[in-house]
Amino acid sequence: MTEDYLRAADEELADAREEPMSLAEFVDTLDDHPTRAAHASRYLLDAIEHFGTREVVEDGEERERYRFFDDPANDGEHAVLGNTELLNGFVDDLRSVAAGRGKEEKILWFTGPTATGKSEFKRCLVNGLRAYSKTEGGRRYTVEWNVSAADADPGLTYGGGDTRPDDDEWYESPVQSNPLAVFPPETRERILDAVAEEDDVAPPRADTGLDPFCREAYDFLEEQYRREGRDDRFAAVTDPAHLRVKNYVMDVGQGIGVLHSEDAGSPKERLVGSWMPEQLARLDSRGRKNPQAFSYDGVLSQGNSGITVVEDAAQHADLLRKLLNVPDEGAVKLDKGIHMDVDTQLLVISNHDLEAQLNQHADKQRFDPLKALKRRLDRREFTYLTNASLEAQLLRRELLGETRVWTEAEEESRTRERVAVTVESDGERRVREFAPHAVAAASLYDVVTRLHDDDLPSGMDLVDKALLYDRGYLRDGDERVTLDDVEFGDREEGQDGVPVTFTRDVLSDLLHAKTDRHHPDLPVEDVVMPRDVLNAMVDGLAEAPVFSDAERERYEDRVVAVKDEVFARQEDDVVDAIMFERTVDEATVEEYVEHVYAWATDGAVEGPDGEDDPDPLKMKVFETEHLGRFDEDAYDGTDPSKKVREFREGKILTALNRHAWEHRTDDFRVQDVDLSEIPVIETVLDATDWDDVARAFPDLDPDQWDDPPEGTETERVKEATVERLVADFGYTPASAELTSRHVMNQVSYRWD
Repeated sequence: MTEDYLRAADEELADAREEPMSLAEFVDTLDDHPTRAAHASRYLLDAIEHFGTREVVEDGEERERYRFFDDPANDGEHAVLGNTELLNGFVDDLRSVAAGRGKEEKILWFTGPTATGKSEFKRCLVNGLRAYSKTEGGRRYTVEWNVSAADADPGLTYGGGDTRPDDDEWYESPVQSNPLAVFPPETRERILDAVAEEDDVAPPRADTGLDPFCREAYDFLEEQYRREGRDDRFAAVTDPAHLRVKNYVMDVGQGIGVLHSEDAGSPKERLVGSWMPEQLARLDSRGRKNPQAFSYDGVLSQGNSGITVVEDAAQHADLLRKLLNVPDEGAVKLDKGIHMDVDTQLLVISNHDLEAQLNQHADKQRFDPLKALKRRLDRREFTYLTNASLEAQLLRRELLGETRVWTEAEEESRTRERVAVTVESDGERRVREFAPHAVAAASLYDVVTRLHDDDLPSGMDLVDKALLYDRGYLRDGDERVTLDDVEFGDREEGQDGVPVTFTRDVLSDLLHAKTDRHHPDLPVEDVVMPRDVLNAMVDGLAEAPVFSDAERERYEDRVVAVKDEVFARQEDDVVDAIMFERTVDEATVEEYVEHVYAWATDGAVEGPDGEDDPDPLKMKVFETEHLGRFDEDAYDGTDPSKKVREFREGKILTALNRHAWEHRTDDFRVQDVDLSEIPVIETVLDATDWDDVARAFPDLDPDQWDDPPEGTETERVKEATVERLVADFGYTPASAELTSRHVMNQVSYRWD
């Protein structure tokens, strides 16, 4: 097995690295791989687009999301959950910069409250660029030099023999200079024009020259061959004996510069690096600053040809004004007379405290010394998640370390499911579980605290708003309500509310809290119920210093609606489990729809012996027993009354006609219709209620549910219900017992 690991590691490195090539060979590769000539913003854009897109629903709207921000190269470890609109805006900015249509002078600033994904955004950028630079199409290249041969043997020829110098004598560009920077400007432009003809979406640019270190090597070699009287000095300088092109894997320090909050030093040291006096002495620089004695460990140097990230920018506010001219001039000074061209995409990340620093002189208006800086900063704000399913995913990441990004099809089931966690208690390991809907309760409450409540339409509460944002629709009777059907305010949601870190800590504490629940056979004391979670979150508001008194009061008031919604979900589980064997099957629904369509269009239905007339009795039975919409008074025998006919035509036929139009073909068939697209039918497929339970089990007594007498219908129904909750709804026996007890205790108050 060890050999397999070693072989896999060798293959991974082989995929990422390739043998050095000559400058001419590099230019020849640009026809097939124009990205290799790309400037920083274009390269970042290509990396993001490389991973493709997917469709998501956020804030009630369908959006296209770049998979790059799901951190696909690391199985979602540092995925940025939500904030898709912000991320799409960022990509649009990159597209403008890459195409030379503006914003080159801007410094992209990402701000927002703590725990909103800003740090994940930075890590995602690092991971994505690292992964992209390992691909064939995304490889990044720089140059390395060897001047020892020219120094030792000025008469070196290049016609024959092995003139390759020792590998120990090669020195790589310390700032990842683009190989095209070796060419004189006019020749470089001709190369790029040729590349642009093959790649006209956003033609690559290479406006930067060689860095000071590489310029030193180039000038030394050119001087040697000038003294020899060579007419082909460029060919001599760039001969493979002196210059070769190598690829590198982008990472922090090589194409990715990250300035952390704890990094210290003078502004110049943090930005570009520092001089090393002992190196100046060793190099015998004769009174001048030799670029070979420069460290090149500043954030701009490390981020050249890639991205430069100033993290926690409030700690480095003194640097921001010194960055003003970098985006549009593309150059910084190492020292007097020594400048360095810089090609990088500048990103600034901060909490809201930077904004306070920037506005400290705002009252001076046009005399504000920070006005120019504020004009250059292009602000984008991360917000708390306002999709409950994304919040549930984030909570599971915080609790369990889960990293894989859920697909849209998984979100509903993963959000509701139980979570088991092994904890240490009194020196013993035991499994505690959050019952189904417990994490969903926490995530829904988080979101409800983050939404505005002063723009709610009549009849809608904050839970409805949260569900609309999460699913993209609400069910209102027989109709679906979408975001287009309601009007909310224009203010951005998610700028305040309960942060995920608070909720994570509450859930973690509950795992170690003792309960007073007992059962002779089941470990109910190890189950954390949804109501336990919500009660603990409200209790925790009073102890958390991050909330003001007004916020605590506002958030406490919002928990009741969340409790009602979560109880309704538990109630649905219990009812569906009780009625599992009696729920109408899809074939019966399809038969009803087919008969209604034939009835309305004077058509026929296909039977075992050929075509038959629609059966009025089957339609009546379905409408009275399964739909529960009508009683005997709505029919004259089996003939439908006016209100039944209006129902069939308005609710069933209209939906079928809409589907036929949207999916029109030469031969429309009812069997082709997705029944879930007909709201009233979707309700039949998805839901049963307590009236159905009472009709099916007339002797059921909810008051006896906790300890039903032996041999009663209540005992039989409870046993079957608990088994079904475990087998088909994701409960454990303990959580099924507690949930069904809780539901039936509440139902007993209204049981007739």
